[in-house]
Amino acid sequence: MTEKKLHKLMNTIGESTRSAVNELTKSSHRNRNQAINFIAQSLLENLDIILEANSKDIDLAREKKLPDSMIDRLMLNEVRIQEMAGNMKVITEIQDPINRVTEEWARPNGLKIQRVTVPLGVIGIIYESRPNVTADAAALCIKSGNAVILRGGSESFESNKAIHYCLQEALTLAKLNPDVVQIVPTKDRDAVGYMLSSMRNYLDVIVPRGGKSLVKRVQDEARIPVIGHLEGICHVYVHKSAEIQMAREVILNAKMRRTGICGAAETVLIDREIVKDVIKILAEDLNKVGCEVRGDNEVQSYSEIVVPSNEDDWSTEYLDAIISFKVVDDVIDAINHIERYGSGHTDSIISQDKSAVDKFIKEVDSAIVMHNTSTQFADGGEFGMGAEIGIATGRIHARGPVGAMQLTSYKYVVRGNGQTRP
Repeated sequence: MTEKKLHKLMNTIGESTRSAVNELTKSSHRNRNQAINFIAQSLLENLDIILEANSKDIDLAREKKLPDSMIDRLMLNEVRIQEMAGNMKVITEIQDPINRVTEEWARPNGLKIQRVTVPLGVIGIIYESRPNVTADAAALCIKSGNAVILRGGSESFESNKAIHYCLQEALTLAKLNPDVVQIVPTKDRDAVGYMLSSMRNYLDVIVPRGGKSLVKRVQDEARIPVIGHLEGICHVYVHKSAEIQMAREVILNAKMRRTGICGAAETVLIDREIVKDVIKILAEDLNKVGCEVRGDNEVQSYSEIVVPSNEDDWSTEYLDAIISFKVVDDVIDAINHIERYGSGHTDSIISQDKSAVDKFIKEVDSAIVMHNTSTQFADGGEFGMGAEIGIATGRIHARGPVGAMQLTSYKYVVRGNGQTRP
């Protein structure tokens, strides 16, 4: 596609989406929920079409020798499509995210002030691999009164098209303008650059969801506000008071349930006081299921399974069956390690000591801090949001799972009875 044609295509999409958003904002919560229910219905009715499209993407991914972790994120099957449809139902059960009065107060002069939630507007979502994001993101945006322009990765192009058909069908059935959910219909990589640099008149915010290189590019090049995270370097800290069986189960799940997601654990920190008793057991648990365990000389001295680590391991998001182990002196040392090497995503402590837990939760400055549970619960669906657009690790606007409630801003409503300011 020529540059001129690409720019014309993107501007046309932007104009029609911007025009459609006002209609959606004025729609009723019931009508928006109806559209989301129709999405679930359409996904199930078109299951065979979606699977056929997905098989084309999978075949091409294998031809290109993409990593197994990426193919896992890309793959759809009947169970995953049913889960997508199930997410729609949960989203409809969430209270209306817009027109909510979050605070109200009265002033001495009689003015009554309210803070009321409103949609962000038009959201651009740039994502890789996961075709389920197409349905999840669209439903969350519809729920929160936002229009959306979706730009999926080339590796999921056919799957995204098939799911987008379901979205259009659902919106039409609900008598909503189908232009509120648009998909960029080209694999041309320049489309991403154009969204980031030249669509300020159409887009209010950009949300990237994908690998480190994609998110970094968006954060570096965007001339539009960005909600996103760079990577998920998640830790599990085993405090000296931890129940060992619990630690074994949590770590195995945190790393190996799905290694290619941003909530997968990448580093295990273990108190020096208990390291001799637990490190060999933990390493063997992971090794048995095909996970490579890395560690420094001290860690290696306790288990022959452990292979040498280097400084880069502490700041690496493996997204694979690899994990690094490190010995720490105490909870303070663990917190310092996370502060230095973590990405502000998700970190968990395994401990029965209340003071250690309280200190960890208070002082670890991550979007999600956990106690006695797997980092794989860092997910909007598991938080009861139905789905998420991503996990935000910044400190401005949204933080943690970005669901329907997080896709809103607010305005102030001031009511008086003729007051004037002296």
